[in-house]
Amino acid sequence: MRTFTSAQQITAAVGEDLGTSDWMQITQDRVDTFADATDDHQWIHVDVERAKKESPFGGPIAHGYLSLSLIPVLTWQIYTIENAKLGINYGSNKVRFINPVKVGSHVRLQTTLTSAEEVSGGALQIVATNTLHIEGEDKPALIAETISRVVF
Repeated sequence: MRTFTSAQQITAAVGEDLGTSDWMQITQDRVDTFADATDDHQWIHVDVERAKKESPFGGPIAHGYLSLSLIPVLTWQIYTIENAKLGINYGSNKVRFINPVKVGSHVRLQTTLTSAEEVSGGALQIVATNTLHIEGEDKPALIAETISRVVF
């Protein structure tokens, strides 16, 4: 895992592949919990028997936004920022859901530091390109360009 302790260290790393997280299994329990949290109980995610019979994927798949929501927790396995007063998620420039994540599969995150620049208020705005890979699949689950702000 990479540790940054200053804005200068982050800025110097622009363009670098920051690393890859461990594999995480996507379980039906995780999908069901996400469905309960978001009130998105579409059958393709939560009705296992129907998804096995009717889904073109042969079974239930994770919500796209569940996959997207894993970026923060998996990012903590790739890099951390110390000595910051605060850090916030600021948004996303682009998110594409490329390949569905089947329940039972394993995913991991790869992150590249795309840009880092000072913005108003003395914050460092960090843009990262995140690719969520699915074990055994050629195409990733998603590619998302996320924006964070850190104040040192």
